[in-house]
Amino acid sequence: MSLTHEHPLHLEPKVREDARRRLLSVKGHVEGILKMLEGEPYCVDVLKQIKAVQGALDKVGEAVLKSHLEHHVASAAQRGDTDALVDELMEVLKYR
Repeated sequence: MSLTHEHPLHLEPKVREDARRRLLSVKGHVEGILKMLEGEPYCVDVLKQIKAVQGALDKVGEAVLKSHLEHHVASAAQRGDTDALVDELMEVLKYR
């Protein structure tokens, strides 16, 4: 169960907009890779572009995680949802 049903924990607007902007850039980059694959690209060139997309996604993930830690984890004890928040975060981090 997500904590957002119990508490109105939301991504900070500045972080949300930055993530949105970065993800639109990633979308464009992925579309460029798809176009590249319509031709006869060199394997290493494709791998470099994929690595660039992975790096951009990592940056978005780091920004969202940092915001979550600063704004939600730091205040979990005050709200009384520390255990639930830690469990939720551990679940997400196993996919990183």
